[in-house]
Amino acid sequence: MQTVTSADGTEIAYEREGTGPPLILLHGGSGTRRTWDTLRPHLTDDFTLIVPDRRGRGESGDADDYRLEYEIDDVRALVDAVDGETTVFGHSYGGLVALAAAERVAVDRLVLYEPAILVDEHRDDDLADRMQDRLDDGRREEAMKLFYQEATGVSEPERLPFWPDEVNFDLLETVLRENYAVEEYELAKDHTVDAPTLLLTGEHGPEHLRDAVFTLDETLPESHLVELEGVGHVAIDSAPDRVATAIRSFAREQRDENGRKRDSR
Repeated sequence: MQTVTSADGTEIAYEREGTGPPLILLHGGSGTRRTWDTLRPHLTDDFTLIVPDRRGRGESGDADDYRLEYEIDDVRALVDAVDGETTVFGHSYGGLVALAAAERVAVDRLVLYEPAILVDEHRDDDLADRMQDRLDDGRREEAMKLFYQEATGVSEPERLPFWPDEVNFDLLETVLRENYAVEEYELAKDHTVDAPTLLLTGEHGPEHLRDAVFTLDETLPESHLVELEGVGHVAIDSAPDRVATAIRSFAREQRDENGRKRDSR
């Protein structure tokens, strides 16, 4: 494990492996760096993977309070720690972090898989309060189940092969604070993000996240949308080869485009 120090002094731990340009992987709300274990072998021949535990989980530290801005600083520290053209890939809440960071941090490319952004009628959601009510009643498992059902589109979480033994119930408070941040975040009408962006969504992903992807595709100046057939919100685990193929194709197209721009000068 390696670490970087964020602006508030929090230590962010990360693993590094692979060969090629850097690709920073930002996991979602209920996960840790282990979220990427299935996908990582499909990318290590093409990228140097930077795989952190986001703050508040795993081997990383935390602060007494939480703000999305702290995670933007975490991304800045990771970007500063690597050399070369950097791609940031965020899944779910990690996608929100990646997008928000790209407004302030110089990244070369973005990959966003169903980022946790609420648009249009979905902005009325009160999932965080309903989760908090269950937690206050001592129903920790029920609170996490509600998160899986509504935030990730898994209608029966208890039927998942890893439920409940491998579910990070200890991260519930961290998941909660991030859900409050999701509900507070409002997508800007005029984006300052100009990095080429690959937008990924699963055919069976949750409606509110798919709507966010389609909205981003309409508003980001350099976006490329890929819909993966037959999968949902967690294709990074259920279809890692297809996710990796989409990322490699995107990166290759961007390199070719940059080469054409240089040749035309």
